[in-house]
Amino acid sequence: MNKTIKNNGHTPVLSKPEVAVLNGNGFHKNGNGNLNGLIMVPDIDVLAADQRRVKDLQKVYDTEFKPTAAYKATMPDMQNTSENRGTAVTIQHVGIHNFKVPMRVMTRDGGSQQVHCSITGTVSLDAYKKGINMSRIIRTFYEYDESELTPQTLQNVVASYLENLESSSARIAIAFDYPLLQESLRSGLAGYQYYPVVLETIVTPDHGLRQFIHLDFVYSSACPCSYELSVHASLTRGVAAVPHSQRSVAKISVEYNDGFWIEDLVDIARETLQTETQVMVKREDEQAFAELNAANLKFVEDAVRLLYEGLDADGRIADFRIFAAHKESLHSHDAISVLVKGVPGGFDAYLEPFTYRSLPT
Repeated sequence: MNKTIKNNGHTPVLSKPEVAVLNGNGFHKNGNGNLNGLIMVPDIDVLAADQRRVKDLQKVYDTEFKPTAAYKATMPDMQNTSENRGTAVTIQHVGIHNFKVPMRVMTRDGGSQQVHCSITGTVSLDAYKKGINMSRIIRTFYEYDESELTPQTLQNVVASYLENLESSSARIAIAFDYPLLQESLRSGLAGYQYYPVVLETIVTPDHGLRQFIHLDFVYSSACPCSYELSVHASLTRGVAAVPHSQRSVAKISVEYNDGFWIEDLVDIARETLQTETQVMVKREDEQAFAELNAANLKFVEDAVRLLYEGLDADGRIADFRIFAAHKESLHSHDAISVLVKGVPGGFDAYLEPFTYRSLPT
């Protein structure tokens, strides 16, 4: 059955009066046999936009419909309207969090390995703009998804964000688990330790381009006080006692110059703290780990100062922040400490109240 088209103010119509021919799905066919997006309801005239009722809309999906440039030009674009809600202020970060892309990351030895990346891309938004085109965050990144994950790749991404989204600031943060082979202490075995890492690049008008590596390093902390009390009980009373130790985590953030690798940061953490948790363990390794902890007793204050010493000695590191948490086996709470290098305008020691409410280790 043929019905006459009425313009509802939103549905595209032909330039001259025509009769719409239903194609079985309620769509109008043009002279080339293509669909032009007009929705027809059998025996019901198309209602004006302000009179349309939900029951008049067809629940159909046309797999053959292809939007033309003219059709897309009629589609609403809310991001480019001036109807802002709330106070018209500049937004520092707006974008997309946690979209996933597999990438190859360059290694210090000149090779590369595949990692599963979780990506956050954001830009600033001027006060007079309503919003950004969110899809451009992902589409822009996909221009580089075949590239190796290097500092230069991240610099290229933020430069493209500035251009494609017409912003003054941009940020890209790529999170993944980075596998490194760890040898056992005495048995000669080896296994992969996976390090949670975030590579971050930021560009702002005030500070220009900045590059960061964030690393979670898990280690064992044996309490010096508990050790001395255990030895005291053994020597003075002949009583066996076990000092308490616990799995602990150092969350290390560094701002670096070119030529600094993830492996370099892991090496600093390993060398300064000494008691990284183990992957492959036989009896001789377990005994060695007990001896290693006794030789490297540490409070949480010791942990951050040891890391400070190692990080501050590396000239490629411009700034750093250390957060350490000891998941106490003696107490029902954690012991924590924060230490920063102290660069003006750099990292601060603010302890976010919710970020560390529960620390996975």
